Amino acid sequence: SGQGCRLMAVDPGFCAPGLDRADRLRSDPDGLRAAMMRPSARLLRMNGLDPVISDHGALDWGSIAEADPECDLILLGLDGETSCFAAVPQHIGPGQPVRQLWQGLASFPERDAAIYAAARSLVDWHARHRFCARCGGETRAEKGGWARRCTACGTEHFPRTDPVVIMLAEHDGRVLLGRQPQFPARRLSALAGFVEPGETIEGAVARELHEEAGIHVRDIRYVKSQPWPFPSSLMIGCFAVAEDDVLTIDETELEEAVWIDEDGVRAALNEAPDAPFIAPPRLAVAHHLLARWLEERG
Repeated sequence: SGQGCRLMAVDPGFCAPGLDRADRLRSDPDGLRAAMMRPSARLLRMNGLDPVISDHGALDWGSIAEADPECDLILLGLDGETSCFAAVPQHIGPGQPVRQLWQGLASFPERDAAIYAAARSLVDWHARHRFCARCGGETRAEKGGWARRCTACGTEHFPRTDPVVIMLAEHDGRVLLGRQPQFPARRLSALAGFVEPGETIEGAVARELHEEAGIHVRDIRYVKSQPWPFPSSLMIGCFAVAEDDVLTIDETELEEAVWIDEDGVRAALNEAPDAPFIAPPRLAVAHHLLARWLEERG
C-alpha cells in the first residue's frame, strides 16, 4: 500500500505552464520592435545564469530600459499583453553551485521556475554559440533570440535540447537505484544517461542499464518528462522490468547500485529517519518516478 507516503504534485520542477512563447512574434521584426518599445515590456533580472530573487521569493523583473544595449535580447514570451525578455551578458561567471541553486528553486512558484528554466537554457546557449560551428564566423541572434545566423556563411543555428533517459528498473518488487560520486551522502537516485545518435528512447534505457549495472531489461515504457536547464536537457522518465537482479556496476559511473524494496522507497519519500537512503529532491523527475512506482503498486 502507498498509504502514508507524501505524494507530491503531478509534475516535477520546471514543468508548469510558463509564458506564451509567442512564436508568431519571433519572425516579425516590426512586431518585435514594437513589443520592446512598449512601456510595459519587462526584463528578467539575472546574475549571469542565476536568477535574481525578489523580496517575495520569486523572479525579479525590471524595465527593458535596464538592458545593456550591447547585449542580445531574447523574447521569452508574452504574459498576457506584456512582452518579457532576457539579456545575454557579454561574460557569464561561474555562478552559484547547481546544488545550492536547486535548493533555492525548490521554493520558487512553479510558473516562475518554468520561466527561469527556459531563460537559463537560452541564455547559456547564446553565450556558447557566438561563433559558427560550420565555418567559425561570428553569429548574431535572430527570431527574437530563438536562432542565430552566421554572418559569414549564413548557416542558421537553433537552441539545442539534449535528450536524457532516466529510469527505474524493477525486479521482484524492488527498484534499482544508484549513487554517483558527486551526490550528497546517502543520496540514491534513478540511473540516467544521454540518448546517443541513431538510438531510440527504449534502446537508450536498455543500453544504459546494461552499461552501468550489467542488467538486461524488457517491457520498457515511458512515464514522464522534465526539462532540466543544467544546461539544457530533456529528462525522459521510464520504467523497465529487469530479467534478473545480478549487478555488475560500472565504477567509473556509479559508486554503488542497490535494489530497494517498497518499504524502503516509501520511508525515503517520507523522509523517515530510518530510511535506507535519501530520496532525490522533489524538484527532480526521479523523485516523481519513485512516487509513481509506489502508486502503481497500490
